[in-house]
Amino acid sequence: MAGLTRCGADGGPGVRKGRAADADHRITCHLGPLLEARGMTLVQLSELTGVTVANLSVLKNDRARAIRFTTLTAICSALGCDPGDVLGLATPSHSSAKSVTA
Repeated sequence: MAGLTRCGADGGPGVRKGRAADADHRITCHLGPLLEARGMTLVQLSELTGVTVANLSVLKNDRARAIRFTTLTAICSALGCDPGDVLGLATPSHSSAKSVTA
């Protein structure tokens, strides 16, 4: 069962495929470059925001599936930026883009 996260006790609808199931989204996080530009570490950002280093690391490495508005607000306040500076939308890849014919 490698690569599966078992959510349902019976293996039914609660079973999700790992990272592939989440690959549909194109949201990217620019936390790494923002920190680098400010000469700041995740530990320092954690101290300023109250967000754990582990959660910030998940964001920085584009492994997050969601972000709370309170977390995004704290990050933006600490870095002096806007949500659009932290998050972006990647261009669709050719394999996931749907063609539209008229």
